Amino acid sequence: MFQDFINIIHMIRITDVIDIAIIAYVLYKVFMFIRNTRVEQLVKGLFVLVFITWASSWLGLRTINWILRNAMTVGVIALLIVFQPELRKMLETLGKGEFIKRTLLNEENNGEATIKGIVDAAVYLSRAKIGALIVIEREMGLNDVVASGIKLDSLVSSELLINIFIPNTPLHDGAVIIRGDRIMAATCFLPLSENPNLSKELGTRHHAGIGITESSDSVAVIVSEETGTISVAQNGRLSRYLDSKTLMELLRSIFIKPKESKSSSWTRWVKKS
Repeated sequence: MFQDFINIIHMIRITDVIDIAIIAYVLYKVFMFIRNTRVEQLVKGLFVLVFITWASSWLGLRTINWILRNAMTVGVIALLIVFQPELRKMLETLGKGEFIKRTLLNEENNGEATIKGIVDAAVYLSRAKIGALIVIEREMGLNDVVASGIKLDSLVSSELLINIFIPNTPLHDGAVIIRGDRIMAATCFLPLSENPNLSKELGTRHHAGIGITESSDSVAVIVSEETGTISVAQNGRLSRYLDSKTLMELLRSIFIKPKESKSSSWTRWVKKS
């Protein structure tokens, strides 16, 4: 048995390793793309359906197996129609090369100053009870959302964000998209959440903020116009009633990785030794 294993190892070529690595990387990126979206639930449902089909065949349940096999044949076509927007977005992401894009907001591109600008603006708008919706792009690109608004491509600052959301101004309606340390666009349209379990207290702004985080890995900072409450949406979930400190800590935990001190690295190396 051990000799058979050795023979298999000798049969593996470098091209086989590259082939497996590429497939694993693509599958990982596809999983990261569909994570916390409607497509993820679809994939889980398909796995359950395939398992039930296999189990019905193994148990000899011919009628059930026949129905399931035919349902899957027709279901594939139906799913292509129902989930056409998600499939199109996935192909667009692949075509734009965004599968290999790195997180854009971090320490290397002035992430601390960007987060401070967002927090300061959110706090000011909260006190003035001015509604705001700020979306921070991560690994998944939001070019289609940026294209729906008015392009700015300006450095992030609290003053600019506040002025954008001042009522009765040309740019106040819609969402602001931030990429790295730049405000890419304002007045952008976002997809509304399709979660039927959301609180009825939440308005269109919150539904839009949650919706964009359901279809992408972005983070949305939302300020309620009615109550001044600051919320953050991520992965389709909403964290509400944040103050400046908790908002700062939350955004830093998402975007800024703490630097590892030399002493801690040395300590761990000594322990391993």
